[in-house]
Amino acid sequence: MEYLKLLGILVVIIGFALKLDNILIIVIAALVTAVVGGINPVALLELIGTTFTNNRSMLIFVVVMLATGTLERDGMKQAAGKLISKIKGATPGAVVNTYGVLRAFFGAFNVGLGGVAGFIRPVVIPMCEGSITTKGYTPNPEHMEKVKGMAGGIENITWFFAQVLVVGGSGGLLVQGTLAGLGYEVDLVQLALVEVPVCIIAVLVTVVYYTIIDRQMMKKYYGKQGAK
Repeated sequence: MEYLKLLGILVVIIGFALKLDNILIIVIAALVTAVVGGINPVALLELIGTTFTNNRSMLIFVVVMLATGTLERDGMKQAAGKLISKIKGATPGAVVNTYGVLRAFFGAFNVGLGGVAGFIRPVVIPMCEGSITTKGYTPNPEHMEKVKGMAGGIENITWFFAQVLVVGGSGGLLVQGTLAGLGYEVDLVQLALVEVPVCIIAVLVTVVYYTIIDRQMMKKYYGKQGAK
């Protein structure tokens, strides 16, 4: 009888195999699971409501995806590429580094720019592509994959070090709590002041490293002229 509780999974498999409506499949699977599991309608609704409330932050991810798709459909990608194409000396590395500096600056005030899904994907990457096309080259797919990695890397680095600069922010509170557990009592303002040079050094090291890598990749994929 315990295996009957897995009928909901079977409903999902059959539904997707028949290419039925996704929401309809999920609803039917939930109802079937509730019936064979002995869950009454009220308890089922309470379970769905509780799950939705506990995971409501996931809706932010869904909204960002929809917003990004809408922006790309309406020409955001083309507009970003056209904008950067007007700057003759721009390179993908310069674009990524500029974004990283801005990300760190605004991150210090707890202001987000959208992250990988909301800003890098629809804005930064097209600008990187535009910086290549303005030199008369076609973006190399392998090169662009590495540029995406650079953009994602600088996003993580700048946010990791900049968020601790926010007095009362989650990063600072985490560090304060960890140090308190080790027997060190630190003030949040003091912690932020100590973190400032650390953040600056981290950003500078990343920018220099990415500049070197950028020149090497431009030379590798587009020749000596591309590295200029």
